[in-house]
Amino acid sequence: MNLQMDGRKADNYSSNAQKIRVITEDWVNNNMFCPYCGNKYVSHFENNRPVADFFCPSCKEEYELKSKGASISNKINDGAYNTMIERITSINNPNFFFMHYNKISLQIENFVMVPKYFFSPDIIEKRKPLAETARRAGWTGCNILLNRIPNEGRIYIVQNEKEISVKKIMEKVHRTEFLRGSKLETRGWMLDVLNCVNIIEDRDFTLEQMYSFEKMLAEKHPDNHHIKDKIRQQLQMLRDNGIIEFIGRGRYRKNN
Repeated sequence: MNLQMDGRKADNYSSNAQKIRVITEDWVNNNMFCPYCGNKYVSHFENNRPVADFFCPSCKEEYELKSKGASISNKINDGAYNTMIERITSINNPNFFFMHYNKISLQIENFVMVPKYFFSPDIIEKRKPLAETARRAGWTGCNILLNRIPNEGRIYIVQNEKEISVKKIMEKVHRTEFLRGSKLETRGWMLDVLNCVNIIEDRDFTLEQMYSFEKMLAEKHPDNHHIKDKIRQQLQMLRDNGIIEFIGRGRYRKNN
């Protein structure tokens, strides 16, 4: 993998936005493999698709690329809100690539993949509609709230200008693939409880510590009146899928 992007690819473009799009997409097209099946390359879709930019010709997984010349923050601007909500609630919602590059050197500094099953409407923030005086008056965009995605769903491919091995990347992807087949509501609960687990700094934690998130979870799920039961259920599912282990007497351990 060559972490240096080729600025010459954008010599025929005048708009900075177009230049960055061409340069970053060219890099992905020439360097990126499929994190799911390990295929050595991903292919570019035709331009102007509503969401996805790339696909794997082997396993057919789809990816959308978001790039920034600054650190990957907790909030990433995205396209039309309604389009995004429709896509992530559909069967073929895309995975995401998030790229952080150096504006001067065009060097890739961080490159993160978020599997599609970590997306739910809860992490999509609706922006204010454009003003009546705007060229696209009334158009409503959205933000992706990365801070609501559990650590397990933020999979580094390049971290601090260093490549992560393909084996480690694929292991991390497949570790949470049990979420793929779950319904949206079930997935939302699982991700919320997993975020609570990650808030606890120690590797070992207790059921009582998890119960301290009862009020927060009740606010997010007002129709559920058995929050503690739901917490225990989700912990059991996380245990059954190897994310945590039960070590006895209401105590758990994170499997890093």
